[in-house]
Amino acid sequence: MSILKDFKEFAMKGNVIDLAVAVIIGGAFGKIISSFVNDILMPPLGLLLGNVDFKDLKVLLKEAVGTVPAVTWNYGMFIQNIIDFMIIAFVIFMMIKMITKMQQLKAEEPAPPPPPEPTNEEKLLAEIRDLLKK
Repeated sequence: MSILKDFKEFAMKGNVIDLAVAVIIGGAFGKIISSFVNDILMPPLGLLLGNVDFKDLKVLLKEAVGTVPAVTWNYGMFIQNIIDFMIIAFVIFMMIKMITKMQQLKAEEPAPPPPPEPTNEEKLLAEIRDLLKK
């Protein structure tokens, strides 16, 4: 029972839950970036390069023989994955930079001013009050 209790405490810590949420959002974000690269960025880039579809860029290493498929080196997909990575890395860099800047601004917020010191009159009244209490 102790192992289950320890696991439950571990799983319910804020950091683990935050990490799980980050992984799920990261997966969805990765799909969005992949779609952006494959469907928005690469078609015009391929058009500029002479109607090249990057998915089809490959080097034939061995011809297909009978039911054995051809062996190819798919460098076009590799190029697309590099572009995916660069966009994701740039967006993450910008997010971290923004978060760091926000934390610095928050740290630079001035502390509230201390309460004003009582006037001489207030000090005398406090002394009189204290003497009357005695």
